Parts: sequence; C-alpha cells; structure tokens
Amino acid sequence: MPVDLPAESERVALEQLAVDLATAAGRFVRDERPDQVAVAETKATDLDVVTVMDTRCEALLRERIASARPDDGILGEEDGWSAGTSGLTWVLDPIDGTVNYLYDLPAYAVSVAVVVGDPTVPGGWTPVAGAVCNPRVDEVFHARAGGGARLDRPDEPGGTAYIRGHALRVREPESASKALLATGFSYDVDDRRAQGDIAVSMLTQVRDLRRMGAASLDLCHVAAGRVDAYYERGLQPWDMAAGVLVVTEAGGVVSGLAGPASRDMVVAAAPGLHATLHPLLVELHG
Repeated sequence: MPVDLPAESERVALEQLAVDLATAAGRFVRDERPDQVAVAETKATDLDVVTVMDTRCEALLRERIASARPDDGILGEEDGWSAGTSGLTWVLDPIDGTVNYLYDLPAYAVSVAVVVGDPTVPGGWTPVAGAVCNPRVDEVFHARAGGGARLDRPDEPGGTAYIRGHALRVREPESASKALLATGFSYDVDDRRAQGDIAVSMLTQVRDLRRMGAASLDLCHVAAGRVDAYYERGLQPWDMAAGVLVVTEAGGVVSGLAGPASRDMVVAAAPGLHATLHPLLVELHG
C-alpha cells in the first residue's frame, strides 16, 4: 500500500534532527556513565535490566523533541506512547544494548527514528528518517527515505578528523556458506533454548555467527557490510525502526517470516542472501 511521506525537504530536516538527537543522547549516556551503573528495575526477567541512565536519556530525548516538534507523537521503550497530531511519531531506544552498557562494552547505541503510521502495529508503520549513534566509537549511522544511508565517523580510531556522509552499501557474499551472520537472544530462558537450537543449525550452513548485543547496531552493520546478514526474534519497534531504514536505504532487504519485520522475526541482508536465508529461517521456525 502506498504511503504518503513528508516532502523531501522535510525528510532532510528530520534526518538531521534524528542525527542531532542521537548524537547528543549518545554523548550524554557515555559521558555521564557512572563507574557503577545503577539498575533501576528489571523488565520481563532478571536478565533484562533498565538502568537509571535509560530513563534519564529518554527524558532528554522527549524534552528535545517536544521543543523542536511539539505536534509529533513519541514512542519510547521506557515511557510508552504519547500520541501527536502531525501524523509522525518518534520511536526511541535510549540505550540499545543495556547489558553492554552495564559492563562498559563498546557496543551500545541510542536509536532515534521518525515514522508514519502506527508504530505499535506490525506492518503499520514506515520509517521516514533515523539515526543510530554508537558513542563509544563516535559513529552515527543515518538515513532518510529515498536519500540513501550514510555513516559519520572519525577518520581513524581516536582521530580528530571526522568523515561525514560516507555512503553505505550492503555486501552480497558469493553464497550463504561464505556469509557472516549476526543474531541476538531473548531474555526469556525458554526462548533462548529454542534460539540456541536454531543458531546451531545456522552455524552449519554459514561462515560464522556473531552475537554483539545491540539490535540497532547489528542492522547498521549489515548496511555497512560489516556483517552479511542479521536475524532475530522478539524485537520491538524501538529496537529496529532506525536500523531497518538504514539497511533498506543501503540496498538491503528487511522482512519478517511472513510479511514485514515484526516481533515474530527480523531478517536483514542483501537481496540475494535474503532470498536464501529467509526460507531457511521459515523452515527452522516452523
């Protein structure tokens, strides 16, 4: 079904705002990270934690969005959905990879996207613009609908020069057997058992498997050709809204098992590899 997107000039402005928001929030969670990160509460299980910084970061994002675009809605991982009147909704993950953040592993991110449609309905939303910031390595992946996907990063580790707007393109391996895949695991122990069985099956058919712990970054790594594909079950809109756009604007394909990407499954890869992996994952989840 055709989707009415904002005009190109507005999409450009929304992309820049997403970059600014993700960058500012990323620096906040990095620079304000205490030596001992406080755990505010647990979510569905004791393995899934919310830090005080999660809630502080989302409050910061909500305040800045309300100031810049007061008519837009906001859906955040921590504080839910605040409806707007503009037809646009910002979808926020204040810290994607919270466990990595707790352990100070350099693979956590702030994910900021703006979508049209209902972000709470699988297949009911379309990303317009988005950005994913990994503040530990000072990288920002970003895209807008119809505008391509790009990466802003230092020219070298610890370098002072900054490369902006590096164009991203997915990588198409010669075959699935030469593909490097990324995945993630649920915080639910029973789900993990099933996911472990699927991972074992996948490992016999691909080059190797990586589990890095932040879905938004996994998707962006597909776009950048750092991994060839990514699959995971159990993602929420805030986990994937920005990353899905970055992948598709980098020439990739993102889907679920039977329709759009959703909590049931996200599969992201270059078109040829996606065509190979998708039926395999459908079979394994059958």
